[in-house]
Amino acid sequence: MAYIIMFLIIILDQIIKNIILNNFYFGQSLAVINNIFHITYVQNTGAAFGILKNHSLFFIIITIVIISAIIFMLHKSFKGNIYLNIYFGLILGGAMGNLIDRIRLGYVVDYLDFRIWPVFNLADSFIVIGSIFIMFYMFFSGAEL
Repeated sequence: MAYIIMFLIIILDQIIKNIILNNFYFGQSLAVINNIFHITYVQNTGAAFGILKNHSLFFIIITIVIISAIIFMLHKSFKGNIYLNIYFGLILGGAMGNLIDRIRLGYVVDYLDFRIWPVFNLADSFIVIGSIFIMFYMFFSGAEL
């Protein structure tokens, strides 16, 4: 289940990012809801919120290590747990989508701009959502990773 979710997210993520790359120039912004939500093309060479800019190799290595650890955990510990398979699938899909950008472009394509938060992308959203679900799962089930 995790791998199906992962592949669907990667496909959706890369389609949207290619639409942005082919139709926007760097820094271009399109108001969807003026001053509330814009599509803004940003190149992120750092981590979340642009911290540690220009450390792409570091983030590529860290992402590969994290993806490998999640895959190992899925095969060793969480094979039969549908919830953790779904949640880790969300994280894997988002991480792989951004990893593809870093390897292919040298930066991550960000475009969701709510004007009160740094610009981010769909892959980032899936990583955050999956992580939150895992935390809730662990808290309410008493499970440990």
